[in-house]
Amino acid sequence: MEKDTQRIVEELMLSDSFKSFYNENKDYFVSGNLANLLAELLEEKGLKKSAVIRKSELNEIYAYQIFSGVRVPERNKLLALAVGMGLNIDEVQRLLKCAGYSLLYAKLPFDSVVLYGICNGLSVVEVNELLYKYDLETLG
Repeated sequence: MEKDTQRIVEELMLSDSFKSFYNENKDYFVSGNLANLLAELLEEKGLKKSAVIRKSELNEIYAYQIFSGVRVPERNKLLALAVGMGLNIDEVQRLLKCAGYSLLYAKLPFDSVVLYGICNGLSVVEVNELLYKYDLETLG
């Protein structure tokens, strides 16, 4: 059975011991390996790293280091990879969660532009142009 975040927070606040809280809830914590998730998504979508890297507009060496697990990218660069992979919103949120970043939130201007781009199949260049138009930081 899955516990929602609110329930876990309530238990954490009421717990006398972090150790007991941790032991009772460790199965609900987000865990994962970003490189493994990226490899899984590449395989599921039948994508090649080289093509995704080209579409992501990231430095090639840097992007290969992300895929190999040598580097954990900044949130914006991870989003550039996600857009380059053509991920849907659920897949992007999963990727962000795995990396320990905040999920896309439509009330934040930057995030709303990225969400719009994902929903409309925009390229990284097109998303960056839209971000730039609204004086927001770009993806990479």
